[in-house]
Amino acid sequence: MTKEHKARKRFGQNFLQDQSIIGDIIRAVRPQENDVVVEIGPGLGALTQPLSGCLKQLHVIEIDRDIVAYLKNTTYAGKLVIHEGDVLKMDFRTIQGAKKIVGNLPYNISTPLLFKLTEFVDEIVDMHFMLQKEVVERICAKPDSKDYGRLSVILQYFFDTEKMIAVPPAAFSPAPKVDSAVVRMIPQVGRIGQVRDFALFHRLVTQAFSMRRKTIRNNLKDWVNDETLQSVAIHPNNRPEHIAPELFVALSNALTP
Repeated sequence: MTKEHKARKRFGQNFLQDQSIIGDIIRAVRPQENDVVVEIGPGLGALTQPLSGCLKQLHVIEIDRDIVAYLKNTTYAGKLVIHEGDVLKMDFRTIQGAKKIVGNLPYNISTPLLFKLTEFVDEIVDMHFMLQKEVVERICAKPDSKDYGRLSVILQYFFDTEKMIAVPPAAFSPAPKVDSAVVRMIPQVGRIGQVRDFALFHRLVTQAFSMRRKTIRNNLKDWVNDETLQSVAIHPNNRPEHIAPELFVALSNALTP
């Protein structure tokens, strides 16, 4: 299987093979025997095998039927609970317990999946994901940087984020055309304030960053006036990338009845 299986572009498959980086990821995850660990996209088992060696049981989510068949015939299959299907349709509450989630995420679903996982933040211990390097930099970005944007604000509302490990293309087979990195995300809801209406907050932040070169006044002209912006310490002439996450929380709450 490892020699014959062709990575499928439609599933965004790039299989991790660098043993040094695999070891670094396992040490970052720190799996303990009784932990509830969920691996998204186990592929050919680069992380699955060492994780299963640390655990009584490992949940894996995989969409590729050939890989599911392969996993069922591995030496560590007895420790696996295989959830076959699309992770974007997965109800993570069907897996009981506080979960550590790990995975080498396909680039084409990374953003919608990260947003989906915010729905289950109350059941997550931590998350460690391999992602495109630029996505990790956007997740972890601070105000006044070119990477800071909607992804930064929304995910930092839910998680404390940290870039952990740089991963070059040569660590994969086939090698992607971009660099990757591992991000650690630890739930910490409320660290930048508590929104009264998350749906409004999400729409507000999305609209605020819709045109990065324009001022917050122009981007939110149909939402809010200068007086309301100034009431939460936002200067109307500021661009969105200069506005701290907690100020977006304050503005959202000012607009919530």
